[in-house]
Amino acid sequence: MSIKDDPPTSLGFWPSWAHHIGDLVFGANDGIVTTFAVVSGVTGAALNPAIAVVLGFANLLADGFSMAAGAYLGQRSEQDYRVSVDGHIHEGRIHAVGHGAAIFVAFLGAGCVPLLPLLITREHAFAISCAATAVTLFIVGSLRTVITRGRWLANGLEMLLVGSAAAAVSYAVGHLLGSMARG
Repeated sequence: MSIKDDPPTSLGFWPSWAHHIGDLVFGANDGIVTTFAVVSGVTGAALNPAIAVVLGFANLLADGFSMAAGAYLGQRSEQDYRVSVDGHIHEGRIHAVGHGAAIFVAFLGAGCVPLLPLLITREHAFAISCAATAVTLFIVGSLRTVITRGRWLANGLEMLLVGSAAAAVSYAVGHLLGSMARG
């Protein structure tokens, strides 16, 4: 048994979803970062928080579907290539659908986090959204270690730092463009 086939010691079995770990992490990271980018950009521009909710949910559904469709089409293209090279397919359409579904579910699940505080409260909504987003990024990064056997703290901090950098860029752009628009 190779190290790749060994079951994670923390679970005692190799879960059927383990081959989707890349899709789940990618979907969760992109969902939370792109949705928080909308929240940050709107806040940086000093626009009405309702705009962040509308744009955030529109982005969440459209981008989530787009990413899922892209994952499906990418997998199908790879399958078609393999058929052209060695004459047979290793996985079928269900395999490609599974990749798309994993990205979509992770994208929606994590992507809702930055928007929830805006729906619940107006007082300190951005600060609460920042905190909830940071915690979620750290947790998702740390959970990678269930499959990868990496260091949970390092993986959590890595995802938190990457997501924070994207949020900072979005906030700065929103602030700059909002300032320019106000004259």
